[in-house]
Amino acid sequence: MKTALVWFKTDLRLEDNESLVKAIANSKEIVPVYCFDDSHFETTPYGFKKTGGYRAQFLLESLQDLDANLRKLGSGLLIVKGKPEVELPKIVQEYKIQKVYAKREVAFEEKRTEKMVQDELFKLRCELETCSTSTLYHAEDLPFSIKNIPDVFTNFRKKTEKDAIIRKSFEKPTEIHSPEIPALQLPSLDALGLKKVTIDKRAAIQFKGGESEAIKRLNHYFYETKCLSKYKETRNGMVGADYSSKFSAWLAMGCISPRYIHTEVKKYEKEFGANDSTYWLVFELLWRDFFRFMFKKHQTKFFLYSGIQSEKVNSKSLNEKLLSQWSNGATQSDFINANMIELKNTGFMSNRGRQNVASYFCNELNMDWRVGAAYFEEQLIDYDVCSNWGNWAYLAGVGNDPRDHRWFNIEKQANDYDKKMEYRNLWLK
Repeated sequence: MKTALVWFKTDLRLEDNESLVKAIANSKEIVPVYCFDDSHFETTPYGFKKTGGYRAQFLLESLQDLDANLRKLGSGLLIVKGKPEVELPKIVQEYKIQKVYAKREVAFEEKRTEKMVQDELFKLRCELETCSTSTLYHAEDLPFSIKNIPDVFTNFRKKTEKDAIIRKSFEKPTEIHSPEIPALQLPSLDALGLKKVTIDKRAAIQFKGGESEAIKRLNHYFYETKCLSKYKETRNGMVGADYSSKFSAWLAMGCISPRYIHTEVKKYEKEFGANDSTYWLVFELLWRDFFRFMFKKHQTKFFLYSGIQSEKVNSKSLNEKLLSQWSNGATQSDFINANMIELKNTGFMSNRGRQNVASYFCNELNMDWRVGAAYFEEQLIDYDVCSNWGNWAYLAGVGNDPRDHRWFNIEKQANDYDKKMEYRNLWLK
């Protein structure tokens, strides 16, 4: 029996974590590790940080919670900082590790890092085994191969719902054998090159990182308030904590898995009844899957100006003045401004808001959609590479939208979704 390393990334949980479960089953001892990858804290070619203060703070909270939960089971979390392909091999040598278990990646930069780590481990005769832990449906269970996945969501959804099954989630381990893991040592925001941020009191929800908080939020939204039963009617709301599930930040960091949520939805339906709303939450999880599988299929195309289409309709220009007005909430539109001010002050924005500000950026301001996506990457507390870039490409008309061009009438949207000006009054005062 050997020692294995579990490389935690955006799967910061004990429930339904296949990499962790496999490592425990096949090893005598395991060493759980998280690496602060230097590249995640760099400035992108678009001039924005890859990780902003809100998400970094959420990450630190999530790691603190993961360490506490691991210690209850006899383990702990080892923290390193630098390049994973440099830092992980050092631990492999120190602990005489024969195998590394990690979450499988699909996006370009993440896959490149995974490959570099694998190459360095190979030199040490250490194997890297990856598990698919981020989706509701497992890629192997889809009714089509990755290259044949339909590019239109409705076609993907109908066939997947009809012909694929959702696997049972993995049980949380009951004990973990590890060598002595030193006390948790997290870098400060300052050490990551970021300033401390405080979420505005007006925020729809005060996000706090960690699996414990994710499960607490689920219990609140499902069982304490039964908000799940009216999710479909309220999901386009813009003010308050409970108009939508707000699971996105915990899902993005992997503090909770889609399969775990699905299991709880099924339990809830048994107890309180199934309806359009309980179905709709699972439907939204399927959108996450769709974008992730699209990244597997199209790879780097989602980062190109022309996206997955061959022709591009809007301008490739960048106007610094317009970009500044948009990002600071100083445009001609009060509805856009309210949303952008909320994002800047909280790291969050409703789904309805995101669609509007992206449409405004691409269609009214006529700028390169990737700059908007990169700004979101820095700001969002719930940034997920596939959902963010997939949705932006969709709104820019170069993604998976079956319609030719999706252009939001902002005034009509403001009137439909903020009729009483409640949202705008909250953020523009």
